[in-house]
Amino acid sequence: MIAPRTPAAPLTVATVQATPTPGDVAGNAVAGADLVRRAGGQGARVAVLPELYLCAYHPPVLAADPAGTDVAADSAGAVADPRLDPLRAAAREAGVTVVVGAAVRHPDGRRTIAALVVDRAGDVRVGYDKQQLWGSEADLFSPGTRGATLLIDDWRLGLGICYDGCFPEHGRAAALDGAHGYLCPSGYLVGSEHRRDLYYAARALDNTMFVVFANAVGGTDPWRFNGGAAIYDPQGRALARGADEGTAVLVATLDPATLAATRAAHSMLADRLPDQGGPRASMSG
Repeated sequence: MIAPRTPAAPLTVATVQATPTPGDVAGNAVAGADLVRRAGGQGARVAVLPELYLCAYHPPVLAADPAGTDVAADSAGAVADPRLDPLRAAAREAGVTVVVGAAVRHPDGRRTIAALVVDRAGDVRVGYDKQQLWGSEADLFSPGTRGATLLIDDWRLGLGICYDGCFPEHGRAAALDGAHGYLCPSGYLVGSEHRRDLYYAARALDNTMFVVFANAVGGTDPWRFNGGAAIYDPQGRALARGADEGTAVLVATLDPATLAATRAAHSMLADRLPDQGGPRASMSG
């Protein structure tokens, strides 16, 4: 485990819920740029947009038009697609690092559900490829093979995408890498509100870290999404939460004093046993 040093200064972050248009990467990038500027106008230094935001989470379109829905990455993970120029410009102008969902085609032919990182200089790269594919996603995409941590100022922010956050081990791996927070672009369908609100609060409390959960909203059945984007403190309490409908940019400040106090009072990371396995006792009742 990396011994996490408490960041020196607060970090203001934004989580977004929005309705992208299936297959319209260029149009979604323009709309996303407006959302990033809104986040920057509220003081955010990091903005998280939903899973597959740039192409929209719509499997029929993703299957029918991979050339139109995907962005290409080079062998170093850099993305030069000119359709993303509005996002590049917004990140530079607003001074915001953007984490945004995309379908990515890699040089080796793999297609992944990715979290792109648009840095404050406007450079775009693949930050993370989703490791835990949900259901029929495996028919269209390959799983990622490694975790990733985004460094912003002196904050360490683990990256996850939607179904990743349903696995306690995924958030724990970020925490063991010294993460102070966990950023999760997601796509939760209508009807999943209970799980949506439970998983990410639990990941925050499990690991005494902040969690930033972004989600799609709206759309047409059966691909209709339920919003509820949220930012959680290290005890799993919502600092900000969106409604189940409507576009929203939600902003909160991650306070290092809150992080330090929570980890001092609730020391699960420090107290965890190195091995929970080994022989188990069995008994009859």
